[in-house]
Amino acid sequence: MESVSGSNLCANCGKGEEESGNLKSCAACKLVKYCSRDCQIAHRPQHKKACKKRAAELYDEKLFKEVELKDCPICFQPLLGQNLTEMFQSCCGKRICIGCIYAMEESEGKDLCAFCRTPPATSNAGCIQGVKKLMDKGNGEAFFEFANYYANGMMGLLQDMNKANELYLKAGELGCAEAYFNLGNSYDQGLGVEVDKKTAQYYWELSAMSGSVQARHNLGACEYEAGNVQRAKKHMIIAARAGENDSLNCVKDGFTRGIITKDEYASTLRAYHERQKEMKSDARDKAALFRVAMQAGLLE
Repeated sequence: MESVSGSNLCANCGKGEEESGNLKSCAACKLVKYCSRDCQIAHRPQHKKACKKRAAELYDEKLFKEVELKDCPICFQPLLGQNLTEMFQSCCGKRICIGCIYAMEESEGKDLCAFCRTPPATSNAGCIQGVKKLMDKGNGEAFFEFANYYANGMMGLLQDMNKANELYLKAGELGCAEAYFNLGNSYDQGLGVEVDKKTAQYYWELSAMSGSVQARHNLGACEYEAGNVQRAKKHMIIAARAGENDSLNCVKDGFTRGIITKDEYASTLRAYHERQKEMKSDARDKAALFRVAMQAGLLE
């Protein structure tokens, strides 16, 4: 019988810490401990099945854990991780909601960053220089921003999805959830890489675990298409509770189909409306209206 986490005996030879020195837990499952690499290898055939099962359980525990959204560093209201509602500042490396940016533009500090009060770059070269300085400091959001320049052919750079994907990967490794989300999109759509649905799902999972509700919505759709209804249901409920509108619509549809219970639907709907209230402000509403008017050509 295998020892469990917390046991002070090697799962293979039975030696304790006094005899063998420091015991190390199996990195994948944490269920058993070993006194040496040789013992771990020797015990692998016996342990493999239980290890894989427990490792999958641990992964799912992390994957389906509700993650708190990041807050705007000025108003401290939640950010949903969507470019239409927030903007990256190349001067300080902060991602700020459009409400705070709009409020700053309407104040005496119109031409200053709403967070660090630094004048914005006046040229593509100046903007790129600022982002690169932040990248040198290990700012994941800066890597993400630079990746977007390549992905969209912005700031005087030629469109290059290969470079964009390399930068998305680095940004994700530095903690940027949106970068993993975009990298997943690249594999899903074949942008700079071969289409690989499994790899796309893997990066969406990393993104969801870092807090991306958009990635979690995509995961819900993937699982539903694969016939994994319960996993799809979990993803959609978590995303909807975080304020994702498309996910809420899927939850509503699931309720009408009998996949989601009345209590699950009611609690999700309450959480969704509560999160929407947390993200709402007069400044954000005015900024959104201002953007709509700009896009419609009503303002110069």
